[in-house]
Amino acid sequence: MKGALGFLGLLALAVAALAQAPPPLTPQEREEAARLYFDRCAGCHGVLRKGATGPALDPKRMAERGLEYLKAVIHGGLPRGMPDWGRQGILDERQVEISARFLLEEPPEPPFLSFDEIAATWKVHVPPERRPDRPLHGRNWENFFGQVLRDLGQVAIIDGDTKELVAIVPTGFATHILRSSATGRYFMAIGRDGKASLIDLWMDPPQVVAESKPCIDARSIESSKFKGYEDRYAVVGCYWPPVMVVLDGLTLEPLKMVSTISYAKGAGELVLESRVAAIVASHFNPEWIINLKESGQTWLVDYAYLDKKGRPLPITVIDTELFLHDGGWALKRYFIVAANQVNKLIVIDTKTREFVAEVEAGVLPHPGRGSNWNHPTYGPVWATGNIGSPEVTVVGVDPENHPEYAWRVVRRIELPYTGNLFIKTHPNSPWVIVDFPMSPSPEAAASLCAIDRYRLEVARCWEVPGAREFRARMVHPEFNKGGTEVWVSAWGAKDTPTFIVVYDALTLEEKARITGDWVRTPTGKFNVYNTAYDIY
Repeated sequence: MKGALGFLGLLALAVAALAQAPPPLTPQEREEAARLYFDRCAGCHGVLRKGATGPALDPKRMAERGLEYLKAVIHGGLPRGMPDWGRQGILDERQVEISARFLLEEPPEPPFLSFDEIAATWKVHVPPERRPDRPLHGRNWENFFGQVLRDLGQVAIIDGDTKELVAIVPTGFATHILRSSATGRYFMAIGRDGKASLIDLWMDPPQVVAESKPCIDARSIESSKFKGYEDRYAVVGCYWPPVMVVLDGLTLEPLKMVSTISYAKGAGELVLESRVAAIVASHFNPEWIINLKESGQTWLVDYAYLDKKGRPLPITVIDTELFLHDGGWALKRYFIVAANQVNKLIVIDTKTREFVAEVEAGVLPHPGRGSNWNHPTYGPVWATGNIGSPEVTVVGVDPENHPEYAWRVVRRIELPYTGNLFIKTHPNSPWVIVDFPMSPSPEAAASLCAIDRYRLEVARCWEVPGAREFRARMVHPEFNKGGTEVWVSAWGAKDTPTFIVVYDALTLEEKARITGDWVRTPTGKFNVYNTAYDIY
């Protein structure tokens, strides 16, 4: 009898749970929710929801949290960097609900791509022999800014001297970054949708001269920069499918596809979703440094062997750390990449081609490219912000002349907010500028801070006038070529034009605002000269 009553009790609980469970998504809702997840969530949580920058989103665990909890998080965000999509107005109440219900279902299996499918996307709009041999517009093109208009799938080219719009070019959806080619003549854009675009800045007006779509989801692209290989090749790193694809640098023709599916740190379990995150081009060898996020590997890819068809592509694998994300140069020799989910910085010496150090950062370090400057006591230093803790981590980076500080945290600078995403400086400015777009606080997201590079402390923080009015997040400081100005985007909703604010890089006084109906969802902006020559 007791057994029967126990069974009936469990059955009643199961029926009650089913009664409370939300209805399954309709095919139309599932399609929309999958698109929303790809657009807003997959970058941090993974296409397969295994986690990386953000936590894993296992459906069983999500069911334990419950639908209302998931809706609250998607609407209001969390302090460690989860954006408040609903409160910002980016997702409406219905979209929040179907996104939450989508997390209670098993993730759909994403497709793979064959090399032939990738090759079929290749288009050359202007062949190299028909491109100009000199700039045609008479502008100071090295001080152009490429401004990503994220949700429009466009990049605006802006004259850094006059602040005039030079051109708007179509690119992939939600362009993640622009990288300058070795000569600076070309901007290479990579969209979240995996589309690569080559923009010729010498044309009048600048335009896309070639494109291809190596991935379904991507974040990184880089040119060949070693002497003798300038602009010859490019490489795209995919988030999905897990591959890297080598392209012709002047036409974006796909040349070689290499799977990045691998074992975690050499001896662990097989990692299917092993995404390519940060890529840089070595100054010492004809190599790309390619970081695999989930497997914790850094690959040194020797592109010199691409000169003759059929020759192998040598790849040196270095086991580093899991969850490699973004990073940049120190002294143009040491590549520092954030292993953000484990709160570490990994240092690779690209001259000796080896791992040299592991440094404890703050919570979820996210340097972008990071910031470099010379400090009177510590010598050359490099700094990262952290999404999940209110600090900037400053690290000594000169083992030859300042060995006592090399690969040590020399200062943790306290900030008023969490949610920093980018940090930038310039040799001609005394400030390091930080943003807070990942903070769930509207005040923080609308604010910027300036750090005194020599005192290593916050000198000033301010809320940008007008940002909260548009429910905008100030994002991605970028200096002009001469380091006399710093530009920051007000990232707002797609249906509302916002602005780009320009500050004097010495006084921090506002000098100009770039506005217009075309200024919609502005995110990253990249100065040609600084991007080509790794000045940050």
